[in-house]
Amino acid sequence: MSTDLTKWLSERKIEEVECIVPDMSGVARGKVLPTQKFLRGLEAKSLAIPEAIFCLTVTGGYPEETDAFLDPAEKDVVMVPDPETIRVVPWYEEPTAQIICDCYHFSGEEVSISPRGVLKRVLKAFEERGMKPIIAPELEFYLVAKNTDPDNPLEPPIGRSGRPERASNAFGIDAINEFDPLIEDLYDYCEAMDIDADTMSHESGPAQLEMNFNHGAPLELADQAFLFKRTLRETALKHGVYGTFMAKPMGNQPGSSMHIHQSLLDITSGKNLFADDDGENSKMFLNYIGGLQRYLPAAMPLLAPNMNSYRRLQPWSDAPINMHWSLDNRTVGLRQPNGPPAARRIENRLPGADANPYLAVAASLACGLLGIIEEIDPTSPIEGSGYDRAHSLPRHIHEALAKFHRCKPLKELLGEEFSTAVIAVKEAEWDAYQTVISAWEREHLLLNV
Repeated sequence: MSTDLTKWLSERKIEEVECIVPDMSGVARGKVLPTQKFLRGLEAKSLAIPEAIFCLTVTGGYPEETDAFLDPAEKDVVMVPDPETIRVVPWYEEPTAQIICDCYHFSGEEVSISPRGVLKRVLKAFEERGMKPIIAPELEFYLVAKNTDPDNPLEPPIGRSGRPERASNAFGIDAINEFDPLIEDLYDYCEAMDIDADTMSHESGPAQLEMNFNHGAPLELADQAFLFKRTLRETALKHGVYGTFMAKPMGNQPGSSMHIHQSLLDITSGKNLFADDDGENSKMFLNYIGGLQRYLPAAMPLLAPNMNSYRRLQPWSDAPINMHWSLDNRTVGLRQPNGPPAARRIENRLPGADANPYLAVAASLACGLLGIIEEIDPTSPIEGSGYDRAHSLPRHIHEALAKFHRCKPLKELLGEEFSTAVIAVKEAEWDAYQTVISAWEREHLLLNV
């Protein structure tokens, strides 16, 4: 395959190659190499990077206790580029390519705490059972004015009208056209990078947009979502604003989600396993929903991975507060969209836009698979609003970590070392967060208690 990469790089006169891997938070880590050095490293299998990058916290630190999932010698691992992921990076003047890498120990064993590797393991578990998952992510984000002081609240950016948005403009055509030059560049960049971006719409928040991706293979779609996040941020900077995937960037506005539509195909026949021969919901579909209902609350550290994530999960805020399911109902955690039997699917509305796409997809698929394996029956679909039911999801990351720690089936499917690393990283982030005193506390407690 190195010959094919050599030809690809030569035809495009690529001068540098970015070798990237997603860390626990979904941040792109890696190395930038001159093309010839990249090719020599590829041949010699010597593209090395410290294994510890996979347990970096979102603040750039490391957990104190890592012996359960890291070699105490802090060794390197080998980056093995996936040739299917190579793309031109369109925003550089110098011809540059990026390629996503898997990571292996020098013994040949894949790194157990790599998020992309975790998703590949979950997909292998489906393949061993003759099933092929299909997903379609929907990724929401905000455009905001540049903010260089984190003590100041975020503000909507100025659009072509010269004014910021102040009111809700859900699905507003003129509202989305406020940022037409940015959006045109975004689509051009996505096309240049083979990111299969489909429909964009304006969401309820000011300058809040959503990008839908065409359905396809989970690993490929997770790659695209990972690259799209980087692409959006770069495009926004080009136009003098920030693009953010924070789950709740503005206190009085809706949060941003990463809804994941998912279905299962028979590997041999290609038939949608979520519909029976009569076009009704199959037992497998119902068991899959049962698995999501039982295990998604324990998977919250992968779906709502940050302290800010839980601000999004509030009643009447376009986000779920429980794991009820229903037909074409956006107030519940699990929505069955309308459609023909061949398109039978379930939409997981729990993940936030701030989640690592590889881990959000892996966790969602793993919970559904456990439902199939354990033949878990779901509750009956509800009528009316899910917000009229109890708030049954964890309300903060510490509560979510406790649920995840106790969930042995999910940890085994995702990998014990990886699960231990998740808990260590997120507890370290929680400890760092606890040292910060907010403006709300100073406002209401300083002189009143």
